[in-house]
Amino acid sequence: MPEAPKLPHDLSNPMNDYSLTQKNKNKLQFIEDVTSNPDQVQQRVLSEILTQNAAVEYLNRHGLSAPTDRDTFKKLIPVITYDDLQPDITRIANGDKSHILSSRPISEFLTSSGTSGGERKLMPTTEDELERRSLLYSLLMPVMSQFVPGLDKGKGMYFLFIKSESKTPGGLVARPVLTSYYKSSHFKQRPYDPYTNYTSPNETILCPDSYQSMYSQMLCGLCLNKEVLRVGAVFASGFIRAIRFLEKNWSDLCHDIRTGVLNPVVTDPSVREAVMRVLKPDPKLADFIEFECSKKSWQGIITRVWPNTKYIDVIVTGTMSQYIPTLDYYGNGLPLVCTMYASSECYFGVNLNPLCKPSEVSYTLIPTMGYFEFLPVHRNNGVTSSISVPKSLNEKEQQELVDLADVKLGQEYELVVTTYAGLYRYRVGDVLRVAGFKNKAPQFNFICRKNVALSIDSDKTDEVELHKAVENAVTHLMPFDVTLTEYTSFADTTTIPGHYVIFWELSLNEATPIPPSVFEDCCLAIEESLNSVYRQGRASDKSIGPLEIKIVENGTFDKLMDYAISLGASINQYKTPRCVKFAPIVELLNSRVVSNYFSPKCPKWVPGHKQWGNVN
Repeated sequence: MPEAPKLPHDLSNPMNDYSLTQKNKNKLQFIEDVTSNPDQVQQRVLSEILTQNAAVEYLNRHGLSAPTDRDTFKKLIPVITYDDLQPDITRIANGDKSHILSSRPISEFLTSSGTSGGERKLMPTTEDELERRSLLYSLLMPVMSQFVPGLDKGKGMYFLFIKSESKTPGGLVARPVLTSYYKSSHFKQRPYDPYTNYTSPNETILCPDSYQSMYSQMLCGLCLNKEVLRVGAVFASGFIRAIRFLEKNWSDLCHDIRTGVLNPVVTDPSVREAVMRVLKPDPKLADFIEFECSKKSWQGIITRVWPNTKYIDVIVTGTMSQYIPTLDYYGNGLPLVCTMYASSECYFGVNLNPLCKPSEVSYTLIPTMGYFEFLPVHRNNGVTSSISVPKSLNEKEQQELVDLADVKLGQEYELVVTTYAGLYRYRVGDVLRVAGFKNKAPQFNFICRKNVALSIDSDKTDEVELHKAVENAVTHLMPFDVTLTEYTSFADTTTIPGHYVIFWELSLNEATPIPPSVFEDCCLAIEESLNSVYRQGRASDKSIGPLEIKIVENGTFDKLMDYAISLGASINQYKTPRCVKFAPIVELLNSRVVSNYFSPKCPKWVPGHKQWGNVN
C-alpha cells in the first residue's frame, strides 16, 4: 500500500528549498497513487484491519474469527451506531484490558462532539492512529502550495487550544481529538517544517487556561504581524472569537508591545517565558496596531493588522457556514480555506481545490485512512436543514451500502467507517454528497450532521433533546397558570460568541404577572437540560453565549404557518419547525418579540462522564 513518503533524516535544518520541493512532490504523488486505484487500496486496508484484529472479541462474537474477504465481512458484521457499541466501550472504560475491539492496546478515548445520553461519545484509539492522523496533516500544505506559493517564507497565526480532559475509572485519558494531537510528541516535538512554523509557541497552545492562552497567542501574533502569511483556527467560530478578543483587549496588548513587558494576567511561568522570547519593546508597532484598532469600523481588520495574509484557514462547511458573512467582513474578502475533513472516529480526507468558494468545498477521501462504506440517503426535497436517518437498519438497507469506488455522482450518503482502532461498520452520522472525482476517488460535499437542529461551535443539539429541555423549563411557568402554545429556535451568530435563541408563544392569564426572574430560570433550566458538549462550551470554553428566550405576540406562529404555505407548503402536512434558519422567517419572528430574557449564569458542568462519578 502506498505510504506517505518520508524524507531522509540527514537533510539540513531548516529545510532547504530543494528538499521542500521534493517533499511536496512526494506527497502530491502519494495522493495521485492512492486516488488512481481506490478500490484496490480499500481492499488492502480492510484486509490489514481484519488481519490485525482477527482475534478480537467483537469480530468473533459476530462469527468472524480469521481474516476474510470483503463480502463475508459485510455479510457477518452489522452496521452499527454508538448505542450498539456502548456496552463494549463501558467495559474498556472500566479497565477491561482484553482484546474487545482492537488487538492493540487502547491508548486513550477521543471524546466526540456528538453525544449519547447527553454525554460525549468515547471513541477508542491506539498509539499508531497518531501516525495515521499525522500523515493526513502532512498532505495539507503541499496541496495548498500549488495554489499559494511562498507559504514557507513566513508564519501561520493559528489560534489553537487544548480542552479539559478526564480519566475513566480504568485509568484511560478521555479528551478531544485535537487536544490529544497537540499534547502528543507528533506535535510538540515535530521536526522543523516551514509549513508548521506558527506565531504561537507550543507553551501558549498547551496552556490549560483559555484566557491566558488566547492573550498570549494574540500577543505573539501581533508581535510577528509582518511575518504572518495565513491565519486561522479549527472552526470559523473560534477564529471570530479571537478577533472579538482583540477588539476587547487591544489596548492592553498594545501596552505590552510598547513596553516589552508581559501583562501580569498571564501567570503561567512556561507561557510567560515562551512569550518573552517573542515580545520586545516596539513603540512603532504598538502605535500602528492602536491606530488600526481604534478606528470606528473593523471591516478588513485582518488585512489591516496582518497585511501579508493570503487566506483564512477555518472550517466553514456545515453549520459553520453561518459565520461566512462575519469572516468576509473582518477579512475584506480574503479566501476562506477548508483544508481537511476529520472526526474523532477517523481522519477522512483533504480539499484538493482549497481556493474554491466555501459553498463548493469538496473533500477527497484518502483511501488509506480507514475502510469506507456509504449508506444512500433519500430525501423528498432539498430544503431540509437537518436530516433524520433511522438508527437501526433492516437487512435490505444493510445491503444498500456501497463501497468508495461505487458511489454515484450527485447522490447523498451517510458515511460508515471501519478503522484500525476498532470501529467496524460504524455510522459516523455525517451526510455527504458526491461532487466529483479525483482520478477514480470520489470527492464529497459535506451536507450536514444528521439530526442536528442547533449548533454554535462544536455543540450539536437535536430536536428531541431541545424538546425535552423546553418541557423541563416550562414547569417554572405552572404556578402562573401559563401554557406554552408553540416554540421554535434559532442559532444566533450575530453575537460573539453566538448563542441559542428560543422563541416562545404563551397563553397567559393576564391577572398574574410573571417576574422576569422566572423567565431567566426557564433559560437556565433549558441550558441545564442540554448535553455536556453544550454545557462545556458555556461554562468552560466560553465558546457559547447565554441562552435567550424571546416571547412573541399571540398569533405569531399562525403567521409563520401562513408564510410557509405562501411558499408552497401543504396546509395538511405543515408542522412548526423546531429550528429556523431562513432569514425572512427569523425576521418575521423578531418583528413580533414583546420581551426577551437571558440565562443569568452558566449551567453546571464538570469534566468526565456522569456515570464515572467524575473521576479525574
